[in-house]
Amino acid sequence: MTSGLQILILGLALGGVYALMAIGLSLTYGVMRILNLAHAAFMVLGAYLAYWALQILHIDPLVSILINGPLFFILGIVLYRILFVPLAGRSRYTEATLLLSFGLALGIEGIMGAMWTGIYRLANPSYATRSLVFGSFYIPEGQMYATAASLGILIALWGFLQKTRLGRAIRATMQNRTAAQIVGVHVERISALAFGLGMASAGVSGSLLSFLFPFFPGKHWQWISILLSLVVLGGMGSLIGTVVGALMLAVASVYVSSALGPTWSPATFYAALFLVLMIRPQGLFGKREV
Repeated sequence: MTSGLQILILGLALGGVYALMAIGLSLTYGVMRILNLAHAAFMVLGAYLAYWALQILHIDPLVSILINGPLFFILGIVLYRILFVPLAGRSRYTEATLLLSFGLALGIEGIMGAMWTGIYRLANPSYATRSLVFGSFYIPEGQMYATAASLGILIALWGFLQKTRLGRAIRATMQNRTAAQIVGVHVERISALAFGLGMASAGVSGSLLSFLFPFFPGKHWQWISILLSLVVLGGMGSLIGTVVGALMLAVASVYVSSALGPTWSPATFYAALFLVLMIRPQGLFGKREV
């Protein structure tokens, strides 16, 4: 019983971080139908920035969230206006943006490889190797801080989407882009804002990634596979579905890792992606397209 509860604790803590990583991917798809395959590449780029900020400037990775967030938000708006706006109105818009984001991921990977080589990196703040013990249970201190930061950011995002005029405009655009435009929502401006928020989530996730998981430029391909499985399970474009999917698959992966070994953990996400696409393509909270 104790072992099972311990695994559940670790899985839920990990799921909170996964939810933050995937929420931006779900947001950009929900608003603009852009499946941004470069999302994880920007996460790794954010991890490198946090890593070097610690090594050179002695800035804690948790503090670097305050740098990566605004930086990647601005970068996202610029990239959206330069790369994605010219594709608007094309008959195969979704396919074109998919190919564009794939090329962008390759480009970012190449730049990171040229600048920092392909060796594994891992930030090492003092708390990264400590654990907190609660009776018979424990949680790695770094993971606890990362989960707390993730939950705080997710709650702030929820509050923004629910309580602000811009947030309501984003939700309206996610529900029906044409109807939102009819009632006066400037969908182009809202799309740029949503893409910026998605990129900001990638940047702050990179700060957490820098001390939780080893990374190198090509690691983003494994991460985008994991994130896609979370988003597909929850339902493409469903933010609450993304959070639920992240928690479910994180717990499942930790149980699989405990039972079969760490090398089998990634297979949990790929198996879930395959089964969801076969049984319920719209995901747990998604709507079937007609």
